[in-house]
Amino acid sequence: MAQITLQPGYVLHARAYRDSSVLVELLTRDYGRIGAVARGAKRVRSPFQGLLQPFNPLLLSWTGAGDLVSLRCAESAGQVVGLSGFALISGLYLNELSTRLLQRFDPHPELFAHYAEALDNLRQCGGDKSAALERVLRLFEKHLLDALGYGLTLDCEAETARPVEADGMYDYHLEHGPVPAVHDERNNQYPSRRIVAGLSGQTLLSLGAGELTEARSLRESKRLMRATLGLYLGDKPLYSRKLFAPPESSSVP
Repeated sequence: MAQITLQPGYVLHARAYRDSSVLVELLTRDYGRIGAVARGAKRVRSPFQGLLQPFNPLLLSWTGAGDLVSLRCAESAGQVVGLSGFALISGLYLNELSTRLLQRFDPHPELFAHYAEALDNLRQCGGDKSAALERVLRLFEKHLLDALGYGLTLDCEAETARPVEADGMYDYHLEHGPVPAVHDERNNQYPSRRIVAGLSGQTLLSLGAGELTEARSLRESKRLMRATLGLYLGDKPLYSRKLFAPPESSSVP
């Protein structure tokens, strides 16, 4: 039976289990996403009391090697990242996205670092909707796709490998790449591919460079990331997206 000690991690999701225990989905640095049961965590004198909360950096110890390990210990590894308002909803969105797309026991240390960085950046954004908050979401989505092996081609054309030009316009063929924007029958060459039309070259290059400082690039990259993630999320909607309430549809990540 494997025994892991003091592994850096975060709680992605927690729910009650039986009378006094809690089931948790964890994102860990060296073991990826794991499922664990924290026995007795709901008891008043439990050593887990107050620790198994989202956005709380932890050191985690567990035993077991199956789909559901036994959490033995959790220690605080730093200050809780306090989020509120849209930043809180955005953090829940990152957690749900990670839970849905990451496979169990598939480590992604670089993504773990990007996740921690994203939480800190959300904290700095405050509770209001802002361009800075949208930027955090888009860049984490990009890092997540890269980690999964679904990274986007953003610097060159799919068919010719010519560099993307900042002042050019492109149609992005999902799972294929960008091609110069056309408005005729040539798009019929790709009947099985979904297309995100009308993206500026500057948007593609800005997303690739991790910048996204302009409003147009944020808007266009949101369309691109929403369509791309939809390929892998399937038909089941993300609950956290519903928390970005109307009236402004642009509030939804």
